[in-house]
Amino acid sequence: MLSDIVNKIRAQRDHEPTVISLGQTWVDTLMHVPEMPQAGRFIEASTVTRSIGGSFQVLDAAGRMGARTELASMMGTGPWADCIASALRRAHIVHTGRTLPNQDNGMRIILSDGEVKSYVAHHGAESHGDADAYANAHPKKGDVVHIGSNALMNDGAVAVHKFLSRPECQPQTRDFRIVLNSTSALRLVNAQLLETLILARPIWSMNRQQAYSLAERLSISIDETPTLRVSGGFDESMHALCTALSDVLHAPIVLRAGSRGAWIRQHGEGVMHIDGFPTKATHIRSAGPVHTGALCALLAEGWDLEASVQIANAASALAIAHNVGGVPVCPPYDEATTFIKDRLTD
Repeated sequence: MLSDIVNKIRAQRDHEPTVISLGQTWVDTLMHVPEMPQAGRFIEASTVTRSIGGSFQVLDAAGRMGARTELASMMGTGPWADCIASALRRAHIVHTGRTLPNQDNGMRIILSDGEVKSYVAHHGAESHGDADAYANAHPKKGDVVHIGSNALMNDGAVAVHKFLSRPECQPQTRDFRIVLNSTSALRLVNAQLLETLILARPIWSMNRQQAYSLAERLSISIDETPTLRVSGGFDESMHALCTALSDVLHAPIVLRAGSRGAWIRQHGEGVMHIDGFPTKATHIRSAGPVHTGALCALLAEGWDLEASVQIANAASALAIAHNVGGVPVCPPYDEATTFIKDRLTD
């Protein structure tokens, strides 16, 4: 059942709620093709859409939901960096990280035939830097630090490790929250960083595929019996996955499942399923970054995890309907809460 969260009072804060992202940012060029090209063959794209990928999508969503936003990762100089900087200004995202001279940001080319997508990526300044790359990130009480999955690899891993090793970042003394996006490529994350991430006790936000990758990396055995039934047993499978991960990580888990909503668990408590909102699948890109951005913004506002996930579910559904060129666009806070109110009264 939907919880009546819209009547809760937003927490009083002594400063503007801020979401700080340690994730990386690049330029995406999405090309729609009639079919995937074979080697050596020419093919013409029907449409081409350019957008800013990586943590920009998370911060843009957090800003639309009312939070102040900061990008703490590396930026470069060049045409791609200029494109990103322009988008940051339009979204009122403050860049507090370093700018590397003579290096441009990276880019990805995405080919999509409507069913299958292929990626070609070139990493740039966003993936470089040293252990002190996040030296300018100084979260205050009640803020939320977002760690993007892309920052867990390449040179960003060293900087994330040093940030999490600060005394003020330790879970027993920390007065801000950390939301971590896991990755389906967790096999590429080094063991030392993974141990540091686990000891930091962040809120782990991930989809089913990413959750299974994490379970495999941690050697967690998941009972797949429910999925073998004719009915599929999806709910039981998600419940078991959420339980097992929380038991091992000793941290809050947010397990996203699109229109089915999300399964959440605070360590030591029971699993809770937060209903989602059915929506027409008209988008090309995932609404996961919108969900994460909305979640971070609401946590920074002082909402509890259950309420934050509920509104993030609504924001994600609306973002799909509001997509631009296939990229989901987060709605404002008021539109998301009105959306929930309408469904509570149905």
